Amino acid sequence: MADLTQQEWTSQLVADSNAVILDVRTDEELAGGIIPNAIAIDIYKGQEFLDAIKALDTSKSYYVYCRSGGRSAQACSVMNQLGFKNTYNLIGGFNEWLGEVASI
Repeated sequence: MADLTQQEWTSQLVADSNAVILDVRTDEELAGGIIPNAIAIDIYKGQEFLDAIKALDTSKSYYVYCRSGGRSAQACSVMNQLGFKNTYNLIGGFNEWLGEVASI
């Protein structure tokens, strides 16, 4: 896992043809917007979260974020334990996101 600033995260994301954006916030938080093309899997859903993560392709690069960066760091750690090699945590999370926002 690597903790990246927004600038590092977005630069690396754009250059990565194997990238997947993962939002681990709650449904209530998602109502405020989401980074475009992100997959939403709520980390607070416990086993449901683990099952959804295990179904993902471990060969992809995952750019993970939450509201402020704490839960996404936890998600990256769990993913690394499950065999994911490339996980990137967005420092500051969605709270500090200055890029494009989509609604769901």
